[in-house]
Amino acid sequence: MTRQPGKAVKRAPDRLERRYPRYRTEFPVTLILLSSEGRQTLDAHCRDLSVAGMGVLIAEELNLGEVVALAFALPGSAQPCELRAVLRHRHGYHYGFEFLSLSELQGEALGGYLPRLKRAD
Repeated sequence: MTRQPGKAVKRAPDRLERRYPRYRTEFPVTLILLSSEGRQTLDAHCRDLSVAGMGVLIAEELNLGEVVALAFALPGSAQPCELRAVLRHRHGYHYGFEFLSLSELQGEALGGYLPRLKRAD
């Protein structure tokens, strides 16, 4: 069997591999913005989560690089969590935040919660 040259196949550029796996989950999140106009709270909804960040739906316009506080409780946990995060990605109303201040206790809570979830990536 002889191989004949064919047309070049265009492929989508390879996506950068994530440092940490993402998991599907849903729970309410409150975003707290601090600006020159004062403190503003926004209702949001978590769609995916990792040990390093969170993807949320927000019906609001935010700028990349903006730092916010995220307040939430993991499903099945009575322990509230509040941490600082920076906006790294946006697609429509889906925003991707990277955690900036994850305590050891918060990291352990995420580490215990995430393995029970279905992978999102």
